[in-house]
Amino acid sequence: MKSANSVLSSYGTTIFEVMSRLAVEHGAVNLGQGFPEGLEPPALLEAAARAMKEQSQQYPSMMGTPALRRAVAEHARRFHGLTVDPDREVMVTSGGTEALADCLFGLIEPGDEVVLIEPLYDSYLPIVRRAGGVARLVRLEPPEWKLPRRALEAAFSDKTKLLIINTPMNPTGKVFDAEELAFIAGLLERFDAYCVCDEVYEHLIYDGRRHLPLICLPGMRERCLRIGSAGKTFSLTGWKVGYVTACPALLQPVAKAHQYIAFTTPPNLQQAVAEGLGSADAYYRGLADGLQARRDKLARGLAAIGFSVLPCYGSYFLTADFRPLGWNGDDVEFCKHITVKAGVAAVPVSIFYQAGDVRHYARFCFAKKDEAIDEAISRLARFFGAPQA
Repeated sequence: MKSANSVLSSYGTTIFEVMSRLAVEHGAVNLGQGFPEGLEPPALLEAAARAMKEQSQQYPSMMGTPALRRAVAEHARRFHGLTVDPDREVMVTSGGTEALADCLFGLIEPGDEVVLIEPLYDSYLPIVRRAGGVARLVRLEPPEWKLPRRALEAAFSDKTKLLIINTPMNPTGKVFDAEELAFIAGLLERFDAYCVCDEVYEHLIYDGRRHLPLICLPGMRERCLRIGSAGKTFSLTGWKVGYVTACPALLQPVAKAHQYIAFTTPPNLQQAVAEGLGSADAYYRGLADGLQARRDKLARGLAAIGFSVLPCYGSYFLTADFRPLGWNGDDVEFCKHITVKAGVAAVPVSIFYQAGDVRHYARFCFAKKDEAIDEAISRLARFFGAPQA
């Protein structure tokens, strides 16, 4: 038998699927995979059902329905002061991961260098390599997650085609600040590079932090592709509705990739998301406030058990150091152990690094119902013989 593609076949099943299957098998509370619970807006569910009955179910434009493209453009103006042409600068995709693939396949030529910041979302590297790109990895180290400016600068060269930045960042919870973004913008200009901006957690931000899109900085309008996700903004991850915003010159090659990958997205879901993006400010504030309360509940519980919990300013993940509990194995063993023995699933942070040498942190998702968080803390406390918060 002839071999399959050597790049993609070299990767195993994603750790998120592995841990979720293990959680189901052992009846564990799943704080591993990042899907939210109890946060779905009823109005969007009703809008999707209504559109299913009343609107056409045939192919919409590959660029997305006019209503959703207009809504994405208005959302960018409303929250970030960004003027966007919905007809020429917005494209709807079947989720944020497809948007990433479209951007990378549309822009990378074989041999182009791509700068990636670890810890990184697991789809980045396989897509870059399949597109023929050469990855240049730069690491953020726990617990501070500081941007290593010298290392980042050293990763750029005349061969650099683009950088991928994720802010707010999974799994660190880091929100890149204005100074860090300005430094990155300077590198992009100096080396004539683009930036794929993974901003799917833009509304999941806490403690008074502010999300600043890189595309809004001087000189970045023509260099950045901004990716958003209705799945994250509206806690509807199964809908797989994403969007890319970029200047026409950048969006055109990305659209060429999109037409051969997914082509289009269910029209009823697009209509519902278009309505959702126009939600009142109270919705967006309530989403962040509610998740911050869940974050704090989980953080208190983990700390009381003995974990060393790192700060989280965005996304819906907490990173916790389990060494104070006396565990001598690595993070993969730890996460599988607590899933099977304690009945609580988490994800090992080492999988977000290529070197795999950050081996004593676990990622816990707090976008769960209060009762699920309470049950998880109770199970872990019993297992480790610790008092509950």
